[in-house]
Amino acid sequence: MKRSVLILILICLATLGSYAQKSPVDEADKSINSIPRKGQQVSMQLDNRRVETAWIKQLGDKFGSKLKNNKGVLTMDGVVIEEIAPNPIRVISKVDATPTGTTVWWSIDLGNAYLGKESTPVQWKSAEKYLKDFARMMYREDLVSQISEAERALVASQNNHMAVIEKANTIKKDIDKNKARKVEIQQMLAANAAELQQFNNLIDTNLKEQEAARGDIVNMRVALEAVKDRLNKIE
Repeated sequence: MKRSVLILILICLATLGSYAQKSPVDEADKSINSIPRKGQQVSMQLDNRRVETAWIKQLGDKFGSKLKNNKGVLTMDGVVIEEIAPNPIRVISKVDATPTGTTVWWSIDLGNAYLGKESTPVQWKSAEKYLKDFARMMYREDLVSQISEAERALVASQNNHMAVIEKANTIKKDIDKNKARKVEIQQMLAANAAELQQFNNLIDTNLKEQEAARGDIVNMRVALEAVKDRLNKIE
């Protein structure tokens, strides 16, 4: 039973692992504060709150106070992302929930052009890798979390299994005690029956002794009357 559950968990995790490698990056337009902006986004099949928290943390850890968060719209002015461009750039980013998971979108002002698949292909590829690396990190963290949860579930299952075995052992001991008690009671009943028979035999003997005693009394009365009668006949 435990082996089957563990195999099922591992198969599910392996399936999720291969599925999680899919993190497509697409060109996407988004309206930010009623202004349409061109950018790119990566899609992930993960909870948007977890992704948004991790994305904000990653940008905040690297760029500190330059990261501004206005109701979910992230902006960074004059930051250098070496993986994308050596010069300072302006970034606008947003994390959104989708029916299948989450998208991380950003628009990058390179200074002389906006990031575009056709207009800035080199920077596009670099930005694409940055988003894909982030997505892979999120998938790895998610799988590690699922593995930890599966391990905890397995430990709980093993503990429960041991508890069931221990309960079965306790029940078996109780049954053995009950059988021993039954034998003890049967022996006591047998001894009690023998004792009862002994008492019945004593009663029978006593009744016979009483009958004999009554016979002795009658005989003694007869003898006494005979003596009295002889006494009365003396002249």
